[in-house]
Amino acid sequence: MKICVCVKRVPSTTTRVAVSEGKKLDPSGVEFLINPYDQFAVEQALQVKEAAGEGTVSAFSFGSIDSQKELRTVLAMGADDATLLQNDEAPQADGATTAKVLAEALRERGADLIFFGKQAVDRDQHGVGPAVATRLGMPCITEVVTFELQGDTVVCEREVEGGRETISSSLPCAITCAK
Repeated sequence: MKICVCVKRVPSTTTRVAVSEGKKLDPSGVEFLINPYDQFAVEQALQVKEAAGEGTVSAFSFGSIDSQKELRTVLAMGADDATLLQNDEAPQADGATTAKVLAEALRERGADLIFFGKQAVDRDQHGVGPAVATRLGMPCITEVVTFELQGDTVVCEREVEGGRETISSSLPCAITCAK
């Protein structure tokens, strides 16, 4: 089974942010890490591989050269390989641009499952996972809190207002992970 997971480098949510020139985040003294929701996605991808007893987990990140640190962290967690889709303008890229770049790379990989975090904590966007799935012509289940693989079908619970909803889908599909 080919499992892919997309990760983003974001400022730590506990970092004291300073603005330079009245417009931009001053990166000096800012601690960067893997988007927390993307870390949940990595953990889920690794659990699926372990439960299946076979397969690969490949990590992808669209970012600057500095994103190598976060990809090394994903490799240390147990991913089999990692790809940096390098672009020095990536930290300023919008969700549509990010989705386009990721979809092109993921199309070549031919993944059975693609995991994303439910949103990025830096811009609080929730569109990249569903946009990539749309570009790849595959279903996407969002805000997943429980995940189970049953043969060629995934069964997920997702948070909805006031409760939880169970959704199933055949492979291939994309999943956005909540905690």
